[in-house]
Amino acid sequence: MEKTIRELTGDLLAAPSACKEIKDAAQNYLDAVGTEKEADAAKAYVAEMEADIMPIEGLISFAESDMGAKVFGADGVKNVLLHAKERKAAGEKYCDCPACAACEALLAKKEEI
Repeated sequence: MEKTIRELTGDLLAAPSACKEIKDAAQNYLDAVGTEKEADAAKAYVAEMEADIMPIEGLISFAESDMGAKVFGADGVKNVLLHAKERKAAGEKYCDCPACAACEALLAKKEEI
């Protein structure tokens, strides 16, 4: 069964890889649903998701950088880079961490938000 926007937003809020800005936009949207503020909150939420979702090329570049090595560690960065390159070869467009996966699923429904 396909998840609802509310469920996917819950997934995004629970994602350890989600940044503060996307979590704030998600919560603001949920708080605004059914109010006169819903349209503005929805617009801000979609814009934040579009800004924050990590394209697979960006993930590869980050993993290859010094900062990527610091974030993921020496062994972790190798695994992230291998995984990202496999995803790219399979034609995937985005990172599949919990935050990006939720954003991708939500952006596929952005007309409903």
